[in-house]
Amino acid sequence: MKERINDNESFISRRILDDRRGSHKRFDHVVLGRYEEPGLAFIKTLEDLGMEVKHYPNHLAQKYFPETAEELKQYDVVILSDITSNTLLLDPDMMFNYKIHGNRLEAIKEYVNQGGGFVMIGGYMSFAGIECCARYNMTPLRDVIPVKIMNYDDRMDTPEGVSPEIVNPNHPIMNGIHGPWPRYLGYNYVEEKPGTEVLVKIRDSVGLACAPYGKGRAVATAFDALPHWALPEVLEWECYNPLWKNIMEWAAGKI
Repeated sequence: MKERINDNESFISRRILDDRRGSHKRFDHVVLGRYEEPGLAFIKTLEDLGMEVKHYPNHLAQKYFPETAEELKQYDVVILSDITSNTLLLDPDMMFNYKIHGNRLEAIKEYVNQGGGFVMIGGYMSFAGIECCARYNMTPLRDVIPVKIMNYDDRMDTPEGVSPEIVNPNHPIMNGIHGPWPRYLGYNYVEEKPGTEVLVKIRDSVGLACAPYGKGRAVATAFDALPHWALPEVLEWECYNPLWKNIMEWAAGKI
């Protein structure tokens, strides 16, 4: 049976317009941009594991992300990665036509409270994010996300590479997962939250944590699922697919 996993509206909404390159030519400044969907590789990973994925990139999530818990119930798990809270809060119809809309973050919270699964994956626009643009600690999801989120830029870029360390090998998410863990080029700095289980650490940061919320379950990973933070060796790691399978199945209440 296939699992329905709604990513970013995330369902896996990832860096969509993030490859901007600026260059200075004397007194002129030029910004060049291109459209990319790096999240497609992770979606394929989930699909190869037998999961059915509904994907909304950021520019579509802003307009089409479900606004009620009832709409979200068709999915087993909601995944957010590299999508700011503003993207989900500031519907264009509300911003430019002054119409009231449902609060999508409240909807996710209620969805999990009623038994849904939730996963937040690390990245430049996850948790607090670059320049604190993601700012999830200022939203209803602060209650759901099983780590303490900072109120400042939480990126920890590690060009030298850093390997997570398993600290709770007995949790179902860690079933079949073993070290040494491959290296990452960065992670979000988050802290332990009362009532949660920390499974993985990255230096002095929580690397992976999980907890029940209401009738549902939530997981947070401070590391990314894909480059640039996840080096190619991460994707080639023999435990990569099993880890994400375990995470999704645990969040969905399957294990």
